Amino acid sequence: MSDPNYPAPQGGQPQPNYVLPTPPSSGGGAKMAILAGAVVALIAANVYLFLQIDTLKQDLAKSRESILEEVGRVKETSSVTTAAAKRNLDTLKDELDAARRSASQAVGQAKVDATKHAEELAAKLEQQRKVSEQQIKSDISKVEASAATANTKIGEVSTEVGVVKTDVSNTKAELDKTIASLKSVSGDLGVQSGLIATNGKELSALKALGERNYFEFTLGKEKAPRKIGDVFMQLKKADLKKNRFTVEVTADDKRVEKKDKGVNEPIQFYTSKARQPYEIVVNEVKKDVIVGYLSTPKVQTGR
Repeated sequence: MSDPNYPAPQGGQPQPNYVLPTPPSSGGGAKMAILAGAVVALIAANVYLFLQIDTLKQDLAKSRESILEEVGRVKETSSVTTAAAKRNLDTLKDELDAARRSASQAVGQAKVDATKHAEELAAKLEQQRKVSEQQIKSDISKVEASAATANTKIGEVSTEVGVVKTDVSNTKAELDKTIASLKSVSGDLGVQSGLIATNGKELSALKALGERNYFEFTLGKEKAPRKIGDVFMQLKKADLKKNRFTVEVTADDKRVEKKDKGVNEPIQFYTSKARQPYEIVVNEVKKDVIVGYLSTPKVQTGR
């Protein structure tokens, strides 16, 4: 391709083409800038690492000096401690030797003291043996005398036992007689009662039989009911002239009034605890006071 600025050569001969140089593109400049920046950054990093390494070397040098100083102090302390320990060991060794010598001397003295003490004990034992023999002989004499006295007392006791047996037999006979004299009557509920006691002697006989429980009472006119056995009783009226009385009985949370009852008349009532009736017998009527007993069955359900 011909350049219009240059004239064609004469003679019509073809001339060689001239190629003009191509200017550098804009992309190549950017790459060079990036490469230059990277080189600068690498140089800066190397400088920073060099500074860090230098600082680290200085720190290591200081640490090494500190460690060497500490090792020196430890060695010095160890030397002092070792010397002190050696002195203590020597002192203890001297004390041990002294203690052994003292122990040896003490053993010898202890042997002498022990022998002396044994001899003293042997003398005391011999003296005590003689005293004991005399005491035993004296005690034997006393025992023999006591035995003779005991034999005499045994004879006396045998006589007393015979008398007691006779009294017991008489008491039993009297008790049987008393029991035989007791009566059984019909109560206010129309149920045949057990044996009825009319006085203290007959009540003692009933207690001896052990067939029922008996609770004696002396009951006056009071504001609140009084507990007798497992029931509550309250005297409402007592007529001394007619020997009649009125009493209120509370059992199983039920209140019953027994009006115008007489002396030695069984007052009967039932509770949930027993199949047989409870009985109240009044033996004596005084002014605003009655005296008697409550009789309850032995066998009860416990409810």
